[in-house]
Amino acid sequence: MNKETLQNAYAECLNMASSHYENFPVASRLLPKDLRKPIAVIYTFARRADDYADEGELTDDERINALNDFSSKLEQIEQGEFVDDSTFIALADVIQQHNLPLSLFHDLLTAFKMDVSKTRYTNFGEVMEYCRYSANPVGRLLLYLNNAASPQNLGMSDAICSALQLTNFLQDISQDIEENDRIYIPRDEMEQFGVTENDIRNKITNQATRKLIEYQIRRTLKLMQAGAPLGKVLKGRMGLELRLTIMGGSRILYKLNQQFDNVFSRPRLSKWDITWVIWKAIRAK
Repeated sequence: MNKETLQNAYAECLNMASSHYENFPVASRLLPKDLRKPIAVIYTFARRADDYADEGELTDDERINALNDFSSKLEQIEQGEFVDDSTFIALADVIQQHNLPLSLFHDLLTAFKMDVSKTRYTNFGEVMEYCRYSANPVGRLLLYLNNAASPQNLGMSDAICSALQLTNFLQDISQDIEENDRIYIPRDEMEQFGVTENDIRNKITNQATRKLIEYQIRRTLKLMQAGAPLGKVLKGRMGLELRLTIMGGSRILYKLNQQFDNVFSRPRLSKWDITWVIWKAIRAK
């Protein structure tokens, strides 16, 4: 493979990363310059796979087949074979340069396949298993890119990433059920608080739904706080980026907890909120 082919592959990934909206920055300018390209490549891999799971008019079988094709391409990389796909050309280079575990990319694909086949969760253990595949691999990959993948750091990263995933679920309760007929709140906890699927579908805010959502928020915040020390362990720009992400997620949880009249509304961070997040992130150094 020539240098131009590789450069073009990286350029495509950088373009995708910069042109898609996400809750948190992708390949932010706050990050060390040498990590922006590999992070953009990882993002592009995940974004394309996620689109197979959720977007377009594909049947469930077609979605699974597309994701299985991604799995096969990862196996080709593992075997040292060339994959004629710009995302995988860049990904193979990133994996080789940074010695990234291929298992983490397979984990992400497992989560996307779950998105196709699983729409309800019996208990919190099942939700956390989903987070293990959907969110935690991203944090772990970032630690490997930073040469900071110690067991303790990996544990804190898992706590943060799972908390961010849970926060995203709490923001998107209505959107998830309306667009994809998914409910990520555990069934046993819905029953415990006396909340039905129809309450969620019809956006009923009452004492029962408020108590249920408050319970979810408290648990998620505790999980976020358990991983928060990682923001001080990591130094420089990566540490600041992580602290901004933690503070941003915590602020969203706070605003979710203030929505007394409509617990299903999606909160937005105001300019004041963003100022608070930045101040807290810098102060926490």
